[in-house]
Amino acid sequence: MANWLQIPPSQLFAVLAAIGFAAGLNPYATVAALGLLARFGHLPLPPTLQLLESWPVIGASLALFGIEFFADKVPAFDLVWNALHTFVRVPVAGLLAFEATQQLSPQLQLLATVLGAAVALAAHGAKTAARAAVTPSPEPVSNMTLSLGEDVLAIALTWLATIHPYVAGGIVSGFVVLIAIFVRWVARALRALLVAGERQLAGR
Repeated sequence: MANWLQIPPSQLFAVLAAIGFAAGLNPYATVAALGLLARFGHLPLPPTLQLLESWPVIGASLALFGIEFFADKVPAFDLVWNALHTFVRVPVAGLLAFEATQQLSPQLQLLATVLGAAVALAAHGAKTAARAAVTPSPEPVSNMTLSLGEDVLAIALTWLATIHPYVAGGIVSGFVVLIAIFVRWVARALRALLVAGERQLAGR
């Protein structure tokens, strides 16, 4: 992909949508992938994001990705983990979008930031709802398979966004439409999760 400062806004927004969705699934994998792609010359990052290609940031992202890789695959605990990461995934996506669009007008930069955060919120909400639906299952395989698929999707979307931005953006658009269609199911699953948590706390 050409330098982010040189690509048209429409292509840049497609990249940010894909990266925002990936961050909504796994921000550590997304940041690590961006850093490694930039480090090895595949993705020229804008000056405001070049910190991501430093080895300390890459190392920290990989370490956190390793922690999430295991924590996110433990039934029941993964629900707590995902709930807490509401305050990580969405802000990270918004911050990446904000820093990547410093060359745009303030209005477009604000729009990009909102887009990144909103797409991340959609991905995070769908992921959390899916976990709430799968966790009651007595076997751990479905939970682990779902988590592994999310990790692979986050990395694949980040990589795809750097070589085929519009394809990656189109895929994310499809996911967001599906999430919007099933938004009631997502809301019910999240509500059930909260009720179950309240009952557990009341029973202690």
